[in-house]
Amino acid sequence: MRGDRRRVALVVGAVLAGIGLVLLLLGVRAPASSPAPEPARAAPSLPVDITPDATSTPRLRPPVDALPRSVPVRLDIPRIGVHTELIALGLNPDGTVAVPPLDPGSPAGWYQYLASPGEPGPAVLLGHVDSHRGPAVFHRLPDLAPSDAVVVRRADGRSVVFAVESVHTYPKTAFPTEAVYGTSGDPVLRLVTCGGVFDRAQRAYLANVVVYARFVGWSR
Repeated sequence: MRGDRRRVALVVGAVLAGIGLVLLLLGVRAPASSPAPEPARAAPSLPVDITPDATSTPRLRPPVDALPRSVPVRLDIPRIGVHTELIALGLNPDGTVAVPPLDPGSPAGWYQYLASPGEPGPAVLLGHVDSHRGPAVFHRLPDLAPSDAVVVRRADGRSVVFAVESVHTYPKTAFPTEAVYGTSGDPVLRLVTCGGVFDRAQRAYLANVVVYARFVGWSR
């Protein structure tokens, strides 16, 4: 099973390198080469209450080498008020990565051909920054800062907790495909949305915002 997923990841990587990644409003493209970001090294200072509506403090279990694969169903980022269901995203017929519907109130999505949150490798969540009716689910993603908590609820009942390491804005012509989608021996999380200047002629944003986060534990 894990070998199958690795083969899928390799195929996807080849597709991204060959044709570039086009994400509609997200507009991500694969560059010729991109340096990986420098992660923050300081230990995160997570909030005591990691769930947005908890009535008691959950016990945060330390990270393990790997959690089994499980579909993520909900995303909560308390500091910026993100509370959204997650939908599974795949590939469009032309080989580009699908994105959530561009509807007001649309949820964020999980790219299902890479890791699920808590598995070794990058778990990638995509969301729109706005819609024709105003701010969308990832509108405040640039406001995140190192040590902010990101909580992903999975279908197996585990809430996987990540800590933000860094937030970067990249021109779409220099999107760091390998840093976001490339292999990792550790469970990591990437959040991706649009950013920068909105080009009214092209009706598209000229940059992407990427949040890099690392696995720090889980709870039930």
